[in-house]
Order: sequence, then structure tokens, then C-alpha cells
Amino acid sequence: MTTPSLSGPDFSKNDGLLPAIAQDAQTGEVLMLAWMNAESFAETVRTGHAVYYSRSRGKLWRKGEESGHLQTVREIYIDCDADTILLKVDQLGAACHEGYRSCFFRIVTKDGLQVVCERIVEPEKVYQHKPEAPAKDNSASRVGQ
Repeated sequence: MTTPSLSGPDFSKNDGLLPAIAQDAQTGEVLMLAWMNAESFAETVRTGHAVYYSRSRGKLWRKGEESGHLQTVREIYIDCDADTILLKVDQLGAACHEGYRSCFFRIVTKDGLQVVCERIVEPEKVYQHKPEAPAKDNSASRVGQ
């Protein structure tokens, strides 16, 4: 009988990015899937709050940093191949950026997608978009022209 490995996730796979599933620690509901690299995993372990890697922004993403909808991590599981991470979390507010508790709020039916959950927050009220910088006034440079 072999002893199971006690090492963590294998970030040598998948270009250093592993899927991370967030699951409600109490109900078992799957809340979302995101990506983690070694740095975000270490930060999650260190802080006890979910930190992911944003592929679109190319940087760490602290879940809830804009919305306040934090994920407090209760347990972390690694799958048998060490290439998928499961976070059991206490979710504060919506996990989904579209305002739903879970990102899995639609079901596939023979007629297409059907929303099966209620939105719990309005995204435009939660995510504060930074205003655009005012247009530069070039009137002084035109004086005397």
C-alpha cells in the first residue's frame, strides 16, 4: 500500500493555472469556478480568503475586493491528480458577478437556457465603475493660433 502524497497542487501542469471550484461549505452548492496559480493559492492559504488569478487581467483577484462579497475559506481539497482545487467557503453575498448567489444560475432545457435562481444583488449597484478621466483641455495651447 502506498502512502498518499501530502504535497499541494501541481502547478507544473496547465501552464501553472489550475481550476478552482468554490463550494458552499454548509450546503454543498457549487458557487463558481475560477483559476489559481501558485501565488494565489499561497495567498488564499495565508489569508483564509479566496484569491484567484484573473486570466483576462493577468493578475491576482481577491474575491470580493470590489463587491464586498468575500469568500472565507473553511477547507481546501486537492483532487487525485493534484490539478484541481476545491475550496469549501462561507460566501458573503453573491458569488457571481451577475448578481446571483452561484454562477450556475441557468439550466439547459430542450428550449434553451432557463434562469432558475433569483438575482440577489444588482451588479451596477455593487461594482463601482471608475469614471473616465475628464478630457484634456487644450484651449491654452490654441491661444494665439
